[in-house]
Amino acid sequence: MATLAHAPSRTGTGTGGRTGGGTGTPAPKGSVRHLGPNWYAAVMGTAIVANAGAALPFTAAGPRPAYQAVWALSALMLLTLLAARAVHWVRHGDQARRHLLDPAVAPFYGCTAMALLAVGGGTLAVGREVIGAPAALAADAVLWSLGTLVGLAAAAAIPYLMVTRHRIDPGSASPVWLLPLVAPMVSAALGPALVPYLPAGPWQRTLLFACYALFGMSLLATLLVLPLVLSRLIHHGPLPLALTPTLFLVLGPLGQSTTAVTNLAHVAPGVVDASLAPAMGAFAVLYGVPVMGFALLWLALATAMVVRAFRDGMGFAMTWWGFTFPLGTCVTGAAGLARQTGLGAFDGLAVALYALLVTAVAVAFTRTALGLARGHLLAPPRPVTP
Repeated sequence: MATLAHAPSRTGTGTGGRTGGGTGTPAPKGSVRHLGPNWYAAVMGTAIVANAGAALPFTAAGPRPAYQAVWALSALMLLTLLAARAVHWVRHGDQARRHLLDPAVAPFYGCTAMALLAVGGGTLAVGREVIGAPAALAADAVLWSLGTLVGLAAAAAIPYLMVTRHRIDPGSASPVWLLPLVAPMVSAALGPALVPYLPAGPWQRTLLFACYALFGMSLLATLLVLPLVLSRLIHHGPLPLALTPTLFLVLGPLGQSTTAVTNLAHVAPGVVDASLAPAMGAFAVLYGVPVMGFALLWLALATAMVVRAFRDGMGFAMTWWGFTFPLGTCVTGAAGLARQTGLGAFDGLAVALYALLVTAVAVAFTRTALGLARGHLLAPPRPVTP
């Protein structure tokens, strides 16, 4: 993948550590041959600005036009990227298959699902004021359903490929491995918004408990991978410079799981038995507060590693989009805890994290636009030395 530099992770493949494989021949300007699935991270990072903004503890209507503009931009980016990736599969099927068989690239197929889900959630949260409530609801229902199916497929298929087809060196665990596993958690966090629109009774309860199941499968899978990532850092040192921003990906399952349990607890009253709804609310707080604490600890660690990488000469890569969506999930998680606990401290945390999110998206978006204009980001990949 031309736009994601990373350390070689395969042995005996003859690829020279390149992410996209290919022949090494420079692609024509404007070619989509090296357009990988990691580009969906830009859609996710843009959409979460609108989604997280709508969750902030502001009642004034002033920021709404800005959120709507960002949502519209993310929707346009998604449509453009879906079309470009379709062309990629039709014209460069060999390269697309190499992406699936590359253990450093394949996990990014989880971004496809999360981009669909993020744009769908933003459509219902802020887009309804632009396209109308019925159209927004229909769009979110379609995108949530499609994103959930793609996410489940990625969560099962990518680990299967890692076991049966990929060749992974010992000590090469990467935060990127979390991407297909966290996609069902995004479904669990955004699915509750659809619950009130279903017929009361079994339909609502089915979706609610399905979201809890998605939460559980993603959480347990994440708990299996996180120790591998931490072990890799402790025993093998820092990640390659271009991969250092992926440390922020660990925040994704932390913030998104907190968002999921708080959103589920919020819609539970009136959907489940009166004796069960308070338990769901208590679980949201007892789970979310400790996890948010760990997220802040990891944020401090990841920030320190990024500062170190900057000092060592880390330049721009598409991995910088890894700063964005995970931060956004922490914003929505903190906002959800503020709603559940009534504590202003979580409101303040959400606002502070949102300021970091907007800054990160502005920088990543600007650098990406410049890279596209200059033709750098769609060039053939280059090997990276750890």
